[in-house]
Order: sequence, then C-alpha cells, then structure tokens
Amino acid sequence: MTRLTDRLHARYGAAPSLPASPAPESALPVLEHLLAHRSVRHFTDAPLAAGTLETLVAAAQSAASSSNLQTWSVVAVTDPQRKARLAQWAAAQAHIRQVPLFLVWLADLSRLERVARERGAQAGATRYFEMFLTAAIDATLAAQNAVLAAEAMGLGTVYIGAIRNRPEEVAAELKLPPLVFPVFGLCVGHPDPAQPAGVKPRLAQTAIVHREQYDAGAEADAVRSYDEVIQAFQRDQRMAPVPWSQQSSQRVAGPESLSGRHRLAEAIRARGFGLE
Repeated sequence: MTRLTDRLHARYGAAPSLPASPAPESALPVLEHLLAHRSVRHFTDAPLAAGTLETLVAAAQSAASSSNLQTWSVVAVTDPQRKARLAQWAAAQAHIRQVPLFLVWLADLSRLERVARERGAQAGATRYFEMFLTAAIDATLAAQNAVLAAEAMGLGTVYIGAIRNRPEEVAAELKLPPLVFPVFGLCVGHPDPAQPAGVKPRLAQTAIVHREQYDAGAEADAVRSYDEVIQAFQRDQRMAPVPWSQQSSQRVAGPESLSGRHRLAEAIRARGFGLE
C-alpha cells in the first residue's frame, strides 16, 4: 500500500485524510496507474512504434458508448505541415508540432445519418442537443481510455481543448463533413526525460464529493488550502505561483476569457447540429 499512499499524496499535494483503500492487492497496479496521470508538454523526436495508433484506438473503442451508437471518430495527424497549421489555430502550442502523433477527437453523428439513409430511414433526432451531448461524451470516454493505454505503453499525452478556438479552420483542414465537430485534440509521444512533468494536485475531496445532497459548506476551506497546494506545485515545476481561485476566476470572467469559444454554439450549429 505504500506506493498507493505515495500516489494519493502526490494527487492531493499532501497526505489526504482518506480511509484505507479496500482494494485487493491485484487492483493496486491499476489504481497506481490511474493516480499517476500527468499532462506531458515536452516530447522527444522519437517515432512511435508500429501499431501504436491501432492499439490506442482499440482501447478507445473499449470505452462505454451510449446505446452502442459509437458516435465518435478520430483523425490521426502526423503530417508536420498539418500539425503546424493545427497548432497555429490552437493557441500556437508548440507540443502539437513536436509530437509524432496528434489525435483530433470528433463528435460524429454523420455516420448514423449515413446508416439511416442507407436503410431508407429518417435521422431527425441527430438535430437535437441530446445527440450532440451524447457524441461529445462518447468521444471523451474513448479518448480517456486511449490516454490510459498510451501511459501504460510508456508514452505521454496532453489534451488540447484549444482545438475549439478556431473550429471552422480545423473542420476545413480535416475535411470534416456536416454533423462532425472537433471536440478536442490529444498529443501522443515519448516524454522528454530532461523536462519531466509532475503530477498536478487536485482539490480535496471535501470540495468535490457530496453525500445524498449537494452541500458546499466545506468548499471555501478546501479552496483556500488548495490555493497553497497548487502554488507549491507550481514553484516545484518552476512556474509562476498563481492561486487556483485567482486563475479559475480569470478563466470564467467573461466571453473575452474564452479564447474565441464564446461563439461555440454558433460554430456547432454551422456544422449541422441543431441543438434543439
């Protein structure tokens, strides 16, 4: 249990006041793997082994899918020029250009529409917000499985939400048909050992877990403690220390803080999703 305790300590930035885990010995490697997740933004130029993409997709397809509709797809991008263009539209993040494999995860209802058309059936439900949400959730669950698989293979990953900053350009670049929307990107590559990434602490469970009914009574204390924890992490990572409460408040201040994503509903509708 020592390694699991160490992982918990890293995840919360302090010794968490949690009960002993009831997990059997056989489950510890999986739990340790989950708790060790970190975002990697510095990669070597080493290529990925043959079959890596296929293995990651198999893991992704093993995730849950609402009603087995499988309403997601993924575009694997390896071309340097295409990665450079995608990086430009995603806040100029250098690691998109650097990684050997950049995956763009898609909410994809177009396949269901094509299947229905082949059968002479209607697909009117694809115009409703429920179906877009289903597709976005399906893509997210699939991507997280791929992340866990990549990490198990010794690879590093980082999600790129900024792929939604300029969705029209991304859709044109990837030749996405109507009813397909880029939800986020994912960098996959070999982590640079010269610039190791730390495990970023999270809020204490007292701010996250509500029993029976929602109760934010412990939240203020948890946030104050977390502000200290995250700044200690930032100093350790040679980053400017900024309290989480300040950073998060700036992020939700107004439409100007959304990097162009304040018009996301408009962009989604333009891709053919009705959001009714």
